[in-house]
Amino acid sequence: MAGHRIFSTPFAAVYPLYVEKAKRKGRTQEEVDHVICWLTGYDRAGLKHQIQQKADFESFFSQAPAMHPNSALIKGVVCGVRVEEVEDPLMKRIRQLDKLVDELAKGKAMEKVLRQ
Repeated sequence: MAGHRIFSTPFAAVYPLYVEKAKRKGRTQEEVDHVICWLTGYDRAGLKHQIQQKADFESFFSQAPAMHPNSALIKGVVCGVRVEEVEDPLMKRIRQLDKLVDELAKGKAMEKVLRQ
């Protein structure tokens, strides 16, 4: 999937959609931020900086401090694609993030979303 258009899409363009999806289901922006920070290793300031810089997904993930070791436990289907079967590392990270936000929006307990 090299060169997929989502790679060059600004994370800042998708972030509000993640927040909106979660809020429609009674979750908060803080919970979305917590999930993103858990996955990527960003702190809140680092996440805010990436959004302000309008970093694309490729930069957002390449500059991430450290992907959480439990990210390998993120499994299931998102947008019709089985997350654990995605071969491209960047696309896999994007799908993992999508899956976490989906689980959050579906009302899963934070401990389960964060694979604790």
